[in-house]
Amino acid sequence: MIYRHHIAPPRAFSQFSHDLIRHPRLSSDAVRLLIWQLSLPDGARESLSRTAERARIGACAFTRAKRQLKEEGFVHERRLQGPGGHWITQQLVSNVPLSAAEAAKILARMPVHPSSADASPQVAPSPRLPTVGIPTPPLTDGHPKKDPGENTSHRPAEPERQPDPAPKPEPAPETSETSEHSEAARALVAALPHLSPDLRRIPRGMHDELARLVSRWLAAGHTPTAVRTHILRGLPDDGTPVHRPGGLLRYLLRDVPPAPAPGITPVSEQPSPARPSSRLAALRECEGDHVQTTLFRPAGDETLCRRCLDSPPLHTGPLDGGPVAHPLKERV
Repeated sequence: MIYRHHIAPPRAFSQFSHDLIRHPRLSSDAVRLLIWQLSLPDGARESLSRTAERARIGACAFTRAKRQLKEEGFVHERRLQGPGGHWITQQLVSNVPLSAAEAAKILARMPVHPSSADASPQVAPSPRLPTVGIPTPPLTDGHPKKDPGENTSHRPAEPERQPDPAPKPEPAPETSETSEHSEAARALVAALPHLSPDLRRIPRGMHDELARLVSRWLAAGHTPTAVRTHILRGLPDDGTPVHRPGGLLRYLLRDVPPAPAPGITPVSEQPSPARPSSRLAALRECEGDHVQTTLFRPAGDETLCRRCLDSPPLHTGPLDGGPVAHPLKERV
């Protein structure tokens, strides 16, 4: 249950009807704005916008509250021209709804007060001196002092004709050789994703640009094999991923080297010698007497395998035909 206890204020209070406080179509901001205005002392000329600022009502809430008060007849406005030519907006706030006619009669009896300080009377503009010379009236009759000697026409002068610019050279017609290079370049670019896994993500929008670059290589005398070999040599061989294959190809094909002379195989097309595996690279060929080539793993700078070092030489004795001893007979 709710209990209510009223204590009459001793001073500074206003009386409002319950219909105003409980109005079903007025928001809380509209009721607060209206009650605040009606509680102002007589002679106060505070505008509704100023009251909204003091009551901490936002701009959007004030616009909505003012529109509701005007629709319900609690607020009326009119604009008129006051002293000194200044336009003034009069606002009428009432504790009961008023019609437009009733509000107009009340506003007609209200004195007009300027919103700012007393307006100064209008003063005629002072005469202004011309910037140069003295103003003179234009001539309305008479004849020119000197006969121009030619037909005075009012048509505007024709602009001077400028020589025609040099015609732009027309592009040279595409020859059969050029078209062959273009088709071969497009085919080469289309096959690049199959050349290496690093080239699988070439943007489709760069195919025409790459085809033009490849066509320059072909026109300079390079073969498609040389172009592919050059691209493969430019790819990283240390496992580094290629994030922008299109930009890498543009960089590799930007500069066209001179084509090799006819009959000479370019270095890019020469087969590279097979590199031995890391296992065979540490072996050395024995310089001893063997039927077949024998490889051994040296411990230092030796040139003979362990078998040749452990066995005695096959021939001993003087080189001038002296007796020769066989190693097996000596052991027996």
